[in-house]
Amino acid sequence: MTPMENDPLWKLRHALAGVALALLLSVFLAALAGRVIGDLFGDSYGLRVALYGTLLLYVAVGAGVLFAKVARYETRPLSVSRLLRWLASLWMWPLLLAASASRPPGPGAS
Repeated sequence: MTPMENDPLWKLRHALAGVALALLLSVFLAALAGRVIGDLFGDSYGLRVALYGTLLLYVAVGAGVLFAKVARYETRPLSVSRLLRWLASLWMWPLLLAASASRPPGPGAS
């Protein structure tokens, strides 16, 4: 067994890479969405900045929540399809959190 296999961050490398790349892509998506939505509701620079900041906060919180919930189960190497799944999950994290909260606990859960 190599020393890296005992390192907890090494075990989480696929999840760390997935959430980090999805968060990086989300920065650009938030900027685009902030501009489009801001232009629809008044074409104000201040409104676009506020929307962008709000969207960034939303996906940053989502990244933390998702990482805490699913990182230990993420063992497959990162691929384009898995990155897209992380990206979609960052934007839909409240739905995923609500779905997991409504699920009954598994056997052995206290």
